[in-house]
Amino acid sequence: MKVILTHEVTGLGTAGDVVDVKDGYARNFLFRRGLATAWTKGGQKQVDAIAKGREVRAVKSLEEARSIKGNLESRAIPVAAHAGSGGRLFGAVSTADIAAAVRAAGGPALDKRKIEVPTPIKTTGTHSALVRLHPEVQAMVELEVVAG
Repeated sequence: MKVILTHEVTGLGTAGDVVDVKDGYARNFLFRRGLATAWTKGGQKQVDAIAKGREVRAVKSLEEARSIKGNLESRAIPVAAHAGSGGRLFGAVSTADIAAAVRAAGGPALDKRKIEVPTPIKTTGTHSALVRLHPEVQAMVELEVVAG
């Protein structure tokens, strides 16, 4: 089934890409989460418009992404989470929590879908997360999870 991605999907493509996926994956994952729409001839016109707009913004956003990367990687971001004795968290730190912590620390507003955590963060201490700022720029953010 051909679909048009409306958001970036890791391992599949970026917004505006036309990809071929299995029917079940499209119906049960991509469509339900609003990550894609079905491909049509009219939809192809929208894809072309999105691609044209992306090309115009690409150079400016690349320079901006590099400056944001330097800002994010230069310091540890404090993340407050509820923890019990021994440093174990009640639950885990989500990507939304990380985005809010970056914003509270004076950083840019990040989309939680562009943040990837390799393993769930369930303890206090220093952890890292990957932030996709641009298709060519990724920042490794150091997180300092504290009980709070």
